[in-house]
Amino acid sequence: MADRFPSPFEIEAPDGAEGWQDLYSYSAVFSEERRDYEDAGFWFHDGVHWPEALTPWDAHVFEVAIASLGQYNTRHYLVPPAYGVDFRILNGYVFLSPVPAPEADIEARVPHFMERAGFYFANWDRLYDDWLVKVRALVQQMTELDFSALPEMEDLDVITSGAGRGSGDRLLSTYHRLLDHVVTLWQYHFEFLNLGYAAYLDFFGFCKAAFPSIPDLAIAKMVAGVDVDLFKPDDHLKSLARLAVSSGIDSHFDGGSPEDVWAKLETDEAGRAWIAEWDKAAEPWFNFSTGSGFYHSDKIWIQNVEVPLGYITDYIAKVKEGVDLNRPVEALHTERDRVVSEYRELLDSDEDRAAFDGKLGLSRTVFPYVENHNFYVEHWAHSVIWRKMRELGEVLKTAGFITEVDDVFMFRRNELADVLFDLYAGWSVGAPSRGPAYWPAEIERRHGVHESLKTWSAPPALGVPPEVVTEPFTVMLWGITSDSVAAWLNTGSDSDDGSLSGFAASPGLVEGPARVIFNADQIGEIQEGEILVAPLTAPSWAPVFGKIKATVTDVGGMMSHAAIVCREYGLPAVTGTAFGTKNLKTGQMLRVDGNTGKVTVLD
Repeated sequence: MADRFPSPFEIEAPDGAEGWQDLYSYSAVFSEERRDYEDAGFWFHDGVHWPEALTPWDAHVFEVAIASLGQYNTRHYLVPPAYGVDFRILNGYVFLSPVPAPEADIEARVPHFMERAGFYFANWDRLYDDWLVKVRALVQQMTELDFSALPEMEDLDVITSGAGRGSGDRLLSTYHRLLDHVVTLWQYHFEFLNLGYAAYLDFFGFCKAAFPSIPDLAIAKMVAGVDVDLFKPDDHLKSLARLAVSSGIDSHFDGGSPEDVWAKLETDEAGRAWIAEWDKAAEPWFNFSTGSGFYHSDKIWIQNVEVPLGYITDYIAKVKEGVDLNRPVEALHTERDRVVSEYRELLDSDEDRAAFDGKLGLSRTVFPYVENHNFYVEHWAHSVIWRKMRELGEVLKTAGFITEVDDVFMFRRNELADVLFDLYAGWSVGAPSRGPAYWPAEIERRHGVHESLKTWSAPPALGVPPEVVTEPFTVMLWGITSDSVAAWLNTGSDSDDGSLSGFAASPGLVEGPARVIFNADQIGEIQEGEILVAPLTAPSWAPVFGKIKATVTDVGGMMSHAAIVCREYGLPAVTGTAFGTKNLKTGQMLRVDGNTGKVTVLD
């Protein structure tokens, strides 16, 4: 077994991707100036959030996100054992490295953390209500940004109003406002998230100390059965399916194009009433990405109506068969209460039981945010950001700077400000801008580099592995443990027959045929009764949980979205297997044991 992972300085670019570093910020790539630090560190590939090669502008969102995470850990709440998470891009892929707080500083950080986190925990409901107002207002502000084209002549009211500023100022300042809004959005994101994890981890640590043999899954069960906004898009799909059946218009949903379905619905009163209910749900709940939400190329339900319409059609068939579409919340509550009672009775003192009750209560209070933020930030807000960027792309395409609207994502964030100034300068003086003669060829080159990067298979990690993985967020969210690191170093599966081990993420034992998919575009291939095997799952995949028997993912820990959503839908899940999509094949019969984290190949 190897004693370390490849050095980032030994990794070569795939053919056709030479000079890929130019696509990204100078500070985000591995560099000779920091070689001693970077080569000695442990960097893991974040396949949970960024499994694919980033385009230059999408990389801006990644950088802001991880910097904001670190800011809250390091500077806002002073999480005692942890600073932030350092980040790099290699061949277009994201690698992260947890930064521990210096041993000598930990004790001094504790009282600050207790005071700051304690304030939020004591006022959680009020502060969270305020958060919802803030984030919705921010989304509205982004929605109202105006990226319309520069006019041939300013309107007369610009003169008569004494505005003193024109369309050029609007275009340049609006882009900078969009960048500012992205930063603000991610500041809001981590205002609560790190504390939500911290509260759960505090309860987790208490349980591990009080009950040394308790399985991780038993602790997770104690906070299951929560009502979170992240499930509302799927709930609306189910409601629309039930309405179609009860209104007698289910025959309109015959697999035709969205345009055909809508045309049929428009022909009668019941159909028009159904459309009205669709419209009520669509904003905001169908601003839902088919992927992680971090890529502009992910399909958004509200813009790709065929996606939710396909789910509704499947649900209609189940409603007509008499299938109960509801999540098994009552069963989850029963099991949750049973597990809580069983372990609570093992405690020796009233003091311990009071501590147990308090920590569990706090975990349940804060836990909904751990999932809710995902809809408001990664899905709704990001869908608006991608739409605004495409509006800007239309402006640049019309001006001849780019060939296709989505070419706008091939600019770096600060570079795009220079591009817009070039457009503005030419417009303002009535002379040609340089951009139309310069950028189309350069953007075509960048597309070629990016396509080459997409062919590269990122290693699970780089650098020197830690002796023991103890950083709690790394374990719980990303599913990186000492065992998984050892498996990566061994570069193989757990056994010769391809069987795998991972996190026992959601309970249950089932057998069935595998369906291996790699992205949301393949969801339509999933058949009733199959076991989904994927690099990861997205929250918007929830409608397929009515078809499948279980889920197996390459990445993710006990608190990954796949783990949480599977628990809430009552599906067995094994996450963080590392090699699921590599070792398993569609059609193989599998046994998935969500109680032990074992995936066994039966044939």
